[in-house]
Amino acid sequence: MSNLGHWVTSESLPVFRYTADQDYYPPARWDPLLDAATTRHWVHLGNRRITLVADNEGLSGLWDEYTGCRWLTEPSPHGTGITRVTTTDGTLSTAYAAGVPDSREFGPTFSRVTVADDGVTLSRTVLCPEGEQPWVLIRVRLTNTTDATCRLTVQEEWAAWPASIDLAFAGRTAEPVAVAAVEPVDGGLRAGPLGAPDDPATGGEYLILQRLGDGPVHAGWTGAARPVLTLDQSVDLPPRGEVTLHFRFGLDDGSPPGEAPDAAGPEALYAASLATLRGRLPTAHAPFAPQAAMEIPWHAALLTGGACRDGVLGGHTLNQGSAYAFRHGFNGAARDPLQHALPLVYLEPDLALSVLRNTCAWGSPDGDLPYMITGGKQPLNGPFRPSDQNLWALWLAAEYAAATGDLAAFAEPVSYHPVHSSEPVPLAENLRRQYHFFRDVIGRGRNGHVRIRNSDWNDLVIAECGVPHDRMIEEGESVLNSAMAAWVLPVYAALADQLDDHATAADARRFAEELRTAVASDWNGRWFRRAHAPGTRPIGDDDLWLEVQPWAILCGAATTEQSRQLLDTIDTALRTSPIGAVWRWSPTARHGRRTTEAERGAIWYALNMTLIWAAAEIRPELARDEWRRMSLAAHATAYPDVWEGTLSGPDAFASPLSDHPGRTWSLPDLGLSMQAYPVANLHSHAQPLLAYLRLLGVEPTASGELSVRGGGRFTSRVLTVQPDGSGTVRAAHKIRVRTRTGRIVTGQGVLTWDTAGGQTADRCDRATHHGAEPP
Repeated sequence: MSNLGHWVTSESLPVFRYTADQDYYPPARWDPLLDAATTRHWVHLGNRRITLVADNEGLSGLWDEYTGCRWLTEPSPHGTGITRVTTTDGTLSTAYAAGVPDSREFGPTFSRVTVADDGVTLSRTVLCPEGEQPWVLIRVRLTNTTDATCRLTVQEEWAAWPASIDLAFAGRTAEPVAVAAVEPVDGGLRAGPLGAPDDPATGGEYLILQRLGDGPVHAGWTGAARPVLTLDQSVDLPPRGEVTLHFRFGLDDGSPPGEAPDAAGPEALYAASLATLRGRLPTAHAPFAPQAAMEIPWHAALLTGGACRDGVLGGHTLNQGSAYAFRHGFNGAARDPLQHALPLVYLEPDLALSVLRNTCAWGSPDGDLPYMITGGKQPLNGPFRPSDQNLWALWLAAEYAAATGDLAAFAEPVSYHPVHSSEPVPLAENLRRQYHFFRDVIGRGRNGHVRIRNSDWNDLVIAECGVPHDRMIEEGESVLNSAMAAWVLPVYAALADQLDDHATAADARRFAEELRTAVASDWNGRWFRRAHAPGTRPIGDDDLWLEVQPWAILCGAATTEQSRQLLDTIDTALRTSPIGAVWRWSPTARHGRRTTEAERGAIWYALNMTLIWAAAEIRPELARDEWRRMSLAAHATAYPDVWEGTLSGPDAFASPLSDHPGRTWSLPDLGLSMQAYPVANLHSHAQPLLAYLRLLGVEPTASGELSVRGGGRFTSRVLTVQPDGSGTVRAAHKIRVRTRTGRIVTGQGVLTWDTAGGQTADRCDRATHHGAEPP
């Protein structure tokens, strides 16, 4: 459905084959708004340590966030990572050349370019090996299509162009790091160090380009502070035969020079990585969403590929990416890695826990979470002091516990950010302090709602309110965060009870009920108001703001009749885009007044996920249709010439009323533009995953159970859900599952239940079920 390429299956995995010749297809050129127009299209792929930025020019960049936001080699303006093969008839290159037939493919953790002439086919795959290797594996396969031996020279080229990036918002986005020296090692070259010799983080780090395998190579480099490294090898290619070469490029992780980093050899590592990848990616199938079969495993791969081991704070970071990280150099807001980790609870729960611990370690001993971690791994509140961030930590913790039963994890110590010089505390205590910070420091305003501070979920909400900034920060209230808290806090209370913190649990439930009552009072007969501002009418009384509405339904503030009426209104007023509901609607726009860009509304992944969730039981057809609109397929159908949304996307898309529909937002006066880096935002992968699970009724309950209703298929290493509501959970600890009939199955190990909600066979250790079907 995209004019730029199509999906295929390769290596038994979903792969996008890029088929456009960008120099001959004018719509391929696009405007980043802050930079010159370009035909470059790229995607981010990764393992749990390194990110490969692969593009349609056959070039690469490498990103690492272990010690800070940094490029190991920048992908722009020229890119790097090229294989050249010289024959007696000329040269084959994996770098794009206009008009030269080739095949360019983007896989879940690899990119591949294939080129050929009359005698030789060159296929080059750049793979992020499974695990936490800080380098990519390059596999070069040469095929002789003639009956004569071909003597070739194979050259592998990578640029050692490291660059750190830290809160850059104007001019150059990354500061180059000079490479002090290049030295030969067996089979390759080592460049560095990447920092000052006395820097404990980067002083001992080197980039390495190394041939893995037998055969002599000639190593060389050009340039000094920013060298380009090359390895040359002669190859005799037998008639109708094949030869495969392997290289690696990235951080030198101490593998012995001249030896393969994997004991079984590079080809075995290549095969094992793809086999492991196939085994860990989930599968999905639903008649209402045929796109899920391809997109669910794709989203899971790109979401987990955004993770990076954090060498400063511990655990893994899950930076939302896009312009925020890769252009401007920060990890924020704190809510983002937490919400991106939510679907990982059902895919790779160890990674979800690692992200929870890492983000909690951003904070201070009073329970506050900073708005961001800078590119240098320092906490910073900057222009925003949101009032919602603790809620996301409490939510992720409760969802993890409900799905895994792993209460022991909450007794393990978590450090606070080193700037606070504070002793670690158990994770349970860290979360308890966050709850009390939310309740006591953020607190509530005169109408009983959570204070808005200078932002809630919406960083620019105060600017949209039309109330003096300082007064809104002091006295403004967020109906949105009251509604969210009214759902989150009872779920967290269930966890607190399981941890024997009954006082916190009881307090959280009381607080949630008071907030639920306050939200219920803000029903205006058509929808729920957005916020309260001093000295003016409630915000959102005359216009509909989407973000608060699903939470009002989910927390129980909306009655059944109000929920149905509200979803009908949303269906009519906000679901005006082929790619999802828009954020905001003003009825005054129907009377000839020119609407502002804000009133036109963008399409936000995070908001439409909660809309799908809230509508799943009340208006299931609406929820399913909204998920289809959220899909990559829907965007490619509506905007077939737009790259963003084809494989990955931003955090939000512009509305159909915008002058650039299907693309994303830009604030050029501030030097901030998502359109300048409109892909690789993890919202575009995490939210479709979580929304699909919510369509199947997979969610934690206020009683501490895991609820599963069914309605579609989903299979991962830890959870299986069938359309009829039966399923399996694999949990090393005791959990409780509430089935679609209302019956509860309890146990650990392999917990299986049938369509009636009863435990089946003897596959679960110490399993019981109880309760009766609801009337």
